[in-house]
Amino acid sequence: MPIFRNARFEISIAKASGLPPPNGAEVAFAGRSNAGKSSAINTLAGHTRLAFVSKTPGRTQLINFFRLNCGAALVDLPGYGYAKVPPDVRRQWQGLLEHYLKRRENLVGLVLIMDSRHPLTPLDRQMIGWFAPSGRPIHILLTKSDKLSRNQAAAALALVRRELADMGDQVSVQLFSSLAKTGGDEVEQVVGRWLGLDMAGDEKEKPRA
Repeated sequence: MPIFRNARFEISIAKASGLPPPNGAEVAFAGRSNAGKSSAINTLAGHTRLAFVSKTPGRTQLINFFRLNCGAALVDLPGYGYAKVPPDVRRQWQGLLEHYLKRRENLVGLVLIMDSRHPLTPLDRQMIGWFAPSGRPIHILLTKSDKLSRNQAAAALALVRRELADMGDQVSVQLFSSLAKTGGDEVEQVVGRWLGLDMAGDEKEKPRA
């Protein structure tokens, strides 16, 4: 059974004080506004509106928790970097993101969404900088790869891998397209390892915080 299928909405929170008590392993999804995060989540979950897709970047203002059948949670973080969001709201989002990424004890890994045409923006690097000291893994999805030629996509993939090579095995990178529905199996394999799941069969062990 795919990890993300049949994900169920659990809770939304707007402030760090509203975070629910740790309950099983959590996998966070983060990305710059309009990088395709909501579309990626919906594609992985096989659901058209699990995560709200808006034509207005910056629409996601909450941390949304979705419970997976394996007992872990998919945690959809607010999109970052949209200039038209009021400064006080941006500061609130930044504080919430930083608090969650640095202090959430049962967070096992970060799936970081980047538009394959514009990867590694300063804000993407800031997110990596917040999370990397935890030692937990980061898996980067280079989304909208269908908008690139094969050579352009390969070049984008090589660029990000080269730029982050000094992080070693902590970071992995792949191409992904919600429109073409490509790359989903690779995400499943990576996250499955984080959760201690045997993706070729039954669970090896239950996910632990």
